[in-house]
Amino acid sequence: MDGAGSLTRSLFRSLRPQADLKAAAIGAVVLLREWVQDKRDEKRAAAKIKTKARAKAVVEREPPPRVVALVERYLPRRVGITMTVLLLIGSCGFGIVRGGHLQDFITAVSDARNAMANSAGFRITSVVINGRKQLTQDEILAIGGVSGRSSLLFLDADVVREKLKANPWIADATVLKLYPGRLMIDITERQAFALWQEAGRLSVIADDGAVLEPYVSRRFLSLPLVVGKGADTQARDFLALLARYPQVNAVTKAAVYVGERRWNLRLKDGLDIRLPEQDVGNALAMLSRLDKEDRLFSRDIVAVDMRLPDRLVVQLSDDAAKAREEQFKDKKKKKAGDAA
Repeated sequence: MDGAGSLTRSLFRSLRPQADLKAAAIGAVVLLREWVQDKRDEKRAAAKIKTKARAKAVVEREPPPRVVALVERYLPRRVGITMTVLLLIGSCGFGIVRGGHLQDFITAVSDARNAMANSAGFRITSVVINGRKQLTQDEILAIGGVSGRSSLLFLDADVVREKLKANPWIADATVLKLYPGRLMIDITERQAFALWQEAGRLSVIADDGAVLEPYVSRRFLSLPLVVGKGADTQARDFLALLARYPQVNAVTKAAVYVGERRWNLRLKDGLDIRLPEQDVGNALAMLSRLDKEDRLFSRDIVAVDMRLPDRLVVQLSDDAAKAREEQFKDKKKKKAGDAA
């Protein structure tokens, strides 16, 4: 008995520490679970309080005006931000326009995009211009708005063509872009046809009457001269007719358009020839014949009036008139002496 009892007591003493540890672990787990549950309950309670506060705020807020409610209901979200941005952009644009900086702004934007295109390999590296005679290559490029900053990518061929055709020297133009960097321009130039004087101004004109430029260069000195209002548009037909009579054309200095109806000729020696309104060709043929047969242009006269259909009126110079008058007096005296 004693031996067995002592053995049992020693066994219980060895198991007691393990039972205490297990009980302590179970207790810790229970305490942790209760702490977590308390935290969850607190969060739920706080959330309920916030929800109740929001609901109360919504209930207590006064309803918005009807217009505001309609706007909030039908307009898309973020429309306010969009309108603000548009307002700022509009204000900037208005300031640029009112300040006179619109062209500078456009030029800056154009230069920026051209710079990007040039960096990407679309720089204009070759320009070919065909058909030019009066204008230089630099003048043509300047007229077309093509500069060293231009890129082939953003170059508008139609705009360049219209700019070229707006120049009076250029009758027509073709512009081709050959990527990545070649530009080809073909132009048809007008030809200088005559010098036109009107209201004291002297201009170089084409055969269609287009004013090419003010007369400033002596290279146009050999062109025929036409004078008077309307002479610019009527010169082509009249000068073509005059060229058929080289006897008259060779001594003509200027053709004067009178009253937008008829022509006068001013010869190189100062003789004025007043041509009729009709049958100008017959009048020129008569002048040519009279000069060949009677050396009309070499006589001491200042004007020939051909406006009357049945006669030719010649105005003598002052010296010739005096000589003719004296000659007439001498003849009259001789007749009087013979009669006595």
